[in-house]
Amino acid sequence: MAVLTDSQRNLRLAHAERQRIKVYEPDYRGPLGSSARPSLHPHLKPKRIVMTTTPQNLFRHLILAFGLLAVFTADAQDVPLDSLETGQRFIPTKTYTLEEDRAIIRAFEGLRVVDVADGLDIVGLFGNMLVDPDIHPLWKDTETYAHRIVGVAVTTRFIASNEPLPGPLSYEEFRSREGSFYWLKSMEHFQKVLREGSVVVLDDAVNDVGSIGSANILEWVQKGAVGVITDSTARDTDEIIAQGVPLYYRGAGRGIRPWRNELESVNLPIQVGGVQVRPGDVIVADGDGVVCVPREVAPEVAANAHAILRGDKEVRRKLYEELGLPVDSSVQLSP
Repeated sequence: MAVLTDSQRNLRLAHAERQRIKVYEPDYRGPLGSSARPSLHPHLKPKRIVMTTTPQNLFRHLILAFGLLAVFTADAQDVPLDSLETGQRFIPTKTYTLEEDRAIIRAFEGLRVVDVADGLDIVGLFGNMLVDPDIHPLWKDTETYAHRIVGVAVTTRFIASNEPLPGPLSYEEFRSREGSFYWLKSMEHFQKVLREGSVVVLDDAVNDVGSIGSANILEWVQKGAVGVITDSTARDTDEIIAQGVPLYYRGAGRGIRPWRNELESVNLPIQVGGVQVRPGDVIVADGDGVVCVPREVAPEVAANAHAILRGDKEVRRKLYEELGLPVDSSVQLSP
């Protein structure tokens, strides 16, 4: 038998290694390094991965990998680079007619936040449309429930300003610069799309700022708004209470918008109290907080919520009668 040199022996070992089929099986280590494996459903058990190391198979794997990469990145490649460089929105805004808004508002009339929340559960939206409860009503009316809101969202987003603060100025110069800031950077362009049944929903990055005040909130009402929701603050709260405009907010804010925040967008998807709100979504608010209903499921949610509310009224009305309580609007059944 011929004696192999070290070089020949290494070449044969390398060739044999290339022809071998290697089997990789995911390792498992339980608590404290135990090798005991859990009992898994057959579909969940780790699968043996068979790989070959021949050049032909390596080439096939590379082709497959590049093919999958092309599939996964196809959508991203459809977006032109210049669009991404200048800013690109990926969630479109759907528009609705005034008659469509009126119809969906009628479908939600009389419903409470809790009824709507239960209706959302039925369609599979478990709690993710419930706005942070720290956003609460500025005032409540337990006689006629005038603080409640049912309407359609018009969205606006303000972001923190990076404009340098002016130094000490005369009253006249300050007011002039203040007016310029409002005009150039903080105009309420959303007023142009307000109409009957609108709910102004503000995503405001700055606390302790009066983006909402007693004067401009009346202008919004004049254009059709039925209430206001903000994840920030408001000023002139005593007057807003006296005016009877429904407002849901985090707390009182004292400052003005100039040099504090700037208008970023109107009627685009925003986030308020941890919830995505899109233009046209249904907003319901009362003493229990605020809930947003995606427009696509709104009719089904309203039907479920009315069934829940009717059952609640029937039970409470019977208890009213047994306790001798006078019947009020909260237990009156709809025809």
